[in-house]
Amino acid sequence: MTIKEVEERTGLTRSNVRFYEKEKLIAPSRNENNSYRDYSERDVEDIKKIAYLRTLGISIEDIRKVMSKETTLQKVIERQSEALKGQIADLNRAKALCEKMLAAENISYEELQIEQYATDLQDYWNDNQIVFKLDSVSFLYIWGSFITWTVLTVLCLLIGALAYADLPPEIPVQWSDGVASALVDKKFIFVYPIVCIAIRYLLRPLIYAKLQMYNRCGEIVAEYLTNYMCFIALSIEVFSILFILHVVKNIVIFLFLDTAVLIGLLLVGIAKMGSDGRKHD
Repeated sequence: MTIKEVEERTGLTRSNVRFYEKEKLIAPSRNENNSYRDYSERDVEDIKKIAYLRTLGISIEDIRKVMSKETTLQKVIERQSEALKGQIADLNRAKALCEKMLAAENISYEELQIEQYATDLQDYWNDNQIVFKLDSVSFLYIWGSFITWTVLTVLCLLIGALAYADLPPEIPVQWSDGVASALVDKKFIFVYPIVCIAIRYLLRPLIYAKLQMYNRCGEIVAEYLTNYMCFIALSIEVFSILFILHVVKNIVIFLFLDTAVLIGLLLVGIAKMGSDGRKHD
């Protein structure tokens, strides 16, 4: 059957079906006459099962393991059930505390007494370590913010605009052993902010679609990677200008330093997260 018929049979969009195929969870045959995909009844059933398990929060990787017999559905469901119980317990505890706080009319920040709601503070902090761990790596959220992307894009535009008048008619876009190997019109300097826009609005949705199927942090990771690529675009733009001014010659060193800075920030965040976790142990 055609993908249109699969859409009608499953109620899912073709983008979902294509994604499952891309992840090799289904492998429809090809029609010998026109080479179009020919979905079988088995494919339709698999698609429905995959989509259903996804609604339970089960990862693509776990579904793949079940389908390849690396594990059993029973074990995966049991593990997911335990995870959901933990989440529900945390939510119920937070809900109960909110209701207790709301029972006191006109509660205000100034009059809030934590000990009324958390009698043993140390135990309470220990029960909520995941919150503190997220706070400890808040720089990830700052780096992955829309504001950071805007700053990077505006910097690309400003640097290009400020340097444009002093640029030669042609600027390098490829380098080899400190020598320009490909030149383009200097208007190319304004391609870098356009690249930043394309990365966010064209590439970022694809990254997010991929990542969200595997973990709950897909959005922040997608934002982080998006801004990292924009940072690379900004770095290449700056390098191009500095190369023309004979200040630097090797872009590899330039990009290595960029990567080292970002990895350094990540390691600092991870270390801080670990040390904060130990403090609450």
